[in-house]
Amino acid sequence: MSAPTTSILLIGESGVGKTHYGAQLLRRLMNVEGTLRMDGAATNLEPFEAALESLNEGRAADHTARSVYMDSVWPVADTAGNKATLIWPEYGGEQIKSIIETRRLPESWQIRVDGADTWLLLIRLQQTRVGEDIFSKPLSHLRGAPTENHEVQPSDQARLVELLQMLLFAHGAAAKPRPRPHLGILLTCWDEAGADGLPDATLAARLPLVSAFVKANWAEPMIMGLSALERPLSPKERDTEYATRGPEHFGYVIRPDGERTSDLTVPIHALLGDRA
Repeated sequence: MSAPTTSILLIGESGVGKTHYGAQLLRRLMNVEGTLRMDGAATNLEPFEAALESLNEGRAADHTARSVYMDSVWPVADTAGNKATLIWPEYGGEQIKSIIETRRLPESWQIRVDGADTWLLLIRLQQTRVGEDIFSKPLSHLRGAPTENHEVQPSDQARLVELLQMLLFAHGAAAKPRPRPHLGILLTCWDEAGADGLPDATLAARLPLVSAFVKANWAEPMIMGLSALERPLSPKERDTEYATRGPEHFGYVIRPDGERTSDLTVPIHALLGDRA
């Protein structure tokens, strides 16, 4: 009997750490004991191997080119011997920005939305802009304010919600009815976010609109914190300690209950659920 195929659609704009997490996750699956391990030969590993080479030298990896879009297929198994095939996409984060700005889903993304049964949204809290609204700036504050016209840009919260709405619409437009994909959220670069609460509470406090939308549309979304590198790295300057100890000794996940673990496979295993 063949292993079930679990396709995870990774959703994240440029700079949220998709490639770094993919590289660190790959290293954990191949070389370090964790909840999941690699269970056979993976395909299309070039982007992640290049990132690992940079991390081995104590440097941050280069950003993925905007034009890149490829699926890397990883056969995995958990500690109980249950197996699954993880389809891990790699792409330039600018593609997400383009989707939001043009309000158009390219064919390659439509295919991924049609085929994915799990979505993993990566959010870097410190690069999101909440913006002002009637809750942060009541209408009474407008009395006497200048009335000249100016360009209004949606907040990053609104952009993330709009993106999820577009993906939900695209998923629901399929010819055959099917269950809504599972949703996971990773709050990336946790070490830089200055957060000391639970991931769920942190999302609600920092991005209340996103949190409310997610909870209104998913009964049990998985929300965890992630620090794939554990410390900031420069793409040019070498971190000697990082290179000496090895990138596999860095990085951690904050579970929903606040527990910290160095097992970076935990979020993926949680999303695979009974299928892994």
